[in-house]
Amino acid sequence: MRRILVVGGGYAGFYTAWRLEKKLRRGEAEVVVVDPRPYMTYQPFLPEVVAGSVEARHAAVSLRRNLKHTRVVAGMVTGISHADKTVTIHPADGPDYQLTYDVIAVTAGAVTRTFDVPGVADRAIGMKHVEEAVAIRDRMFTAFDEAAGLAPGPQRSKLLTVTFVGGGFSGVEGFAELLSLARALLKKYPELSEDDLAFHLVEATGRILPEVSDRPGEWVVKMLEKRGAVVHLNTSMQSADDGHVVLSDGTEFDSELIVWTAGNAATRLLRNHTDLPHNERGLVQVRADLRIGTETEVIPDAWAAGDDAAVPDLAAPTKGAYTVPNAQNAVRQGKLLAKNLLRSLRGREPKNYRHSSLGVIATLGLGTGIFQYKRIVIKGLLAWLMHRGYHVLAVPTWDRKMRVLSIWLVALFYGRDIVSLASVQSPRDAFQTEAKARSLSVSRPG
Repeated sequence: MRRILVVGGGYAGFYTAWRLEKKLRRGEAEVVVVDPRPYMTYQPFLPEVVAGSVEARHAAVSLRRNLKHTRVVAGMVTGISHADKTVTIHPADGPDYQLTYDVIAVTAGAVTRTFDVPGVADRAIGMKHVEEAVAIRDRMFTAFDEAAGLAPGPQRSKLLTVTFVGGGFSGVEGFAELLSLARALLKKYPELSEDDLAFHLVEATGRILPEVSDRPGEWVVKMLEKRGAVVHLNTSMQSADDGHVVLSDGTEFDSELIVWTAGNAATRLLRNHTDLPHNERGLVQVRADLRIGTETEVIPDAWAAGDDAAVPDLAAPTKGAYTVPNAQNAVRQGKLLAKNLLRSLRGREPKNYRHSSLGVIATLGLGTGIFQYKRIVIKGLLAWLMHRGYHVLAVPTWDRKMRVLSIWLVALFYGRDIVSLASVQSPRDAFQTEAKARSLSVSRPG
């Protein structure tokens, strides 16, 4: 029986395996998914996880629960030798080992693109995974608790200063949702006021939300500024040592929370540890039918999709464009990849990927959103409701749909949950403190 190895359990990988399970005939092929995390992250929900509007677990879709006929391997693929049809796997515990395959589907996704900015590696948090979104939310809650006990001054200002770097959808949505949460929290903290909050959004280009046109993008900037935020356009971060932020426009301030969302980059696996072809950006070179290769050359038994693949965009008006690395494309590419794998196994020609955008939609805090499809632009409450409606339908599996919907309905009557669980990031602290105190008391003479 042939083995189909799926590298990565994100959007494209999950949907590839999920669809293969439903369509493969008994004994036709074995599907193996390798991913270090036991779940697929539904990334559009991360801004709402940050804001406490969606529970962290509800933004994660279990691989083992939903891929019932797929072998799920917990580990990271650190090398691909397609000449030998072998991958090297680094497990969570134990030595590296090799796994052979007959067909490979590379859906490893992308990583957060970072630059050599002093202090960023030590201070910043990304926003690609559930754990990061939870950490951002809990740091905000903790900052409010600590600031409420301090007199006005530099330390209190630092605690209540938030900096997001990157004006794409992930950064703007996360920024707007956290700003909305912070303003709502003020009602619970009479010691603090809106004047204590400082929110900075830093974008290197002259506009935010590049997927929307100029005027809607300008509206978002004005809306954020009306809420008290500062948007720095054509500006980059020069340094963040010890939380002291220095921007290229000369602005300097201290910030306790720094979130880095400045784009995506190919994984080290694809850049340095595979014999599969890739382009100058490190992305796997893919044909329109999702086979790895070029228009004139095909790599046998090798496929790719999602954020780590340079897939030609046949729906773009200009030739040579690649599909945008977003959820819409990753999901649809995963589904087509499964169909094309089946067609290939059964001796049929694969179909090309062609998808015209359904529009772009973003949440900008509780009750506010923006939607654009070509020249149609919807702003405010209606766009926010459209965002929620679309994503509760789009998130895979019915149990996740119902859990998310129930949380939203409860929040409608009782508001968002504002409990901080920052201590779960160091769960043994309380136990160790008590154990040390007891040990000291026992060791002291009568």
